[in-house]
Amino acid sequence: MRRESDVPGAPGSRSSDTTQTFGHDSDLSFVPFGSELTTTEIEAISALPSHAALLLVRSGPTAGARYLLDTDVTTVGRHPEADIFFDDVTVSRRHAEITRVGDTFEIIDQRSLNGTYLNGERADRGVLTNGAEVRIGKFRLNFFSSPADQAQAQAADG
Repeated sequence: MRRESDVPGAPGSRSSDTTQTFGHDSDLSFVPFGSELTTTEIEAISALPSHAALLLVRSGPTAGARYLLDTDVTTVGRHPEADIFFDDVTVSRRHAEITRVGDTFEIIDQRSLNGTYLNGERADRGVLTNGAEVRIGKFRLNFFSSPADQAQAQAADG
């Protein structure tokens, strides 16, 4: 089946500006992340300063990549100027934002076509907790907060 936008030269035939949708719900299955962190990843998480966090790409075209979250707003998308740039058609140009207030991080979907998933559930917005899984297009990531912030939160609760 060809859409008009698939025909070369037709109005709106800019395929680089479209987002491909997932074909099956099985593509969105949630399989909890285990504890198979590498020594390097564990060291990177341990070295996080207070009010910072780390996103680890667990699967997808850039598996193994790490992204430091140390600003109040981090943009995620297929737009080349996104703070976290995922060059894949399953990711919208302006897919999501990660905001930080104090030591709390929240992910906010930016009306993306394929949605943003937090721990296997589609979420317009949600608080990121230590070890949480985020899915953006084909990319599966895990969020890790600063151990200093975790210790502080445990002390406040205790």
